[in-house]
Amino acid sequence: MRLAAVKLNGIETAGLVTERGVAMLRNVNEAMKQSWPTDLFELIASGQWEALLQWYKGQGKAALEGMDSLWMRKDGLEFAPLYRHPRKIWGIGLNYVAHAADLHEQAPDQEPASFMKPDTTIIGPGDTIEIPRQSERTTAEAELGVIIGKECKNISEREALNVIAGFTAIIDMTAEDILQKNPRFLTRSKSFDTFFSFGPELLTPDEVPDLFGLKVATVINGSVCRENIVAHMTFNPLYLVAFHSQVMTLLPGDIISTGTPGAAAIRNGDTVECRIDGFPSLFNTVIDLKQG
Repeated sequence: MRLAAVKLNGIETAGLVTERGVAMLRNVNEAMKQSWPTDLFELIASGQWEALLQWYKGQGKAALEGMDSLWMRKDGLEFAPLYRHPRKIWGIGLNYVAHAADLHEQAPDQEPASFMKPDTTIIGPGDTIEIPRQSERTTAEAELGVIIGKECKNISEREALNVIAGFTAIIDMTAEDILQKNPRFLTRSKSFDTFFSFGPELLTPDEVPDLFGLKVATVINGSVCRENIVAHMTFNPLYLVAFHSQVMTLLPGDIISTGTPGAAAIRNGDTVECRIDGFPSLFNTVIDLKQG
């Protein structure tokens, strides 16, 4: 099952996505006499995403496919970030050895190098990344995102897949020149407004049969800057979920951004893309506030 948040009449509302297009959950509810939450964060936080998945895989998908009036063309819709206010956003630094070499850093090999970001960084597909006035070198980093679907604490790596609602595409930004002044400036360098884009779709685990084989690419203006596969992460996504559950309770809707195969400096007018096998690409444009 694939889910998205779509902007309709100024409201961001959840829809089911297939090759046919998008069926808004509010219309699905009306047609199928259901009562699924129409806000994607509420759907995840309430735990009803799992019941929706079972219904969809059982009778729902076939029934909906026969209802032509429910489906809206994707190319006529404006997609939003999946939601605006997760309780936590975890980022993972230097999770590919090759990316660490880019920064002349040694990749952590004992424990993940993690940090947190505020929800004020969130933007969605097609929104504009703003290079702040305080930075002369800001980078963009394509990443695979993990969406937590169940509250969990102290779980094992083997149990991690059972608490994941799905996966998504992420573009994470860093004011790299600020970070290079002092590693203690990491939080500030990661926390400017517009520094975290995610969407346009959440893919439930059944839509991702080969998690470790996924290729993730940072793309600028159509050119691939860096790419790598999930299997080459130092700490794989399931390990990251288990590890961070041992730090604090993970809650439905929490996001773990699993690290980038490589960052690219961005400039005014650029288009940034996160490209992941089997996922719709996530695109954002760039404006440098120093030039505006």
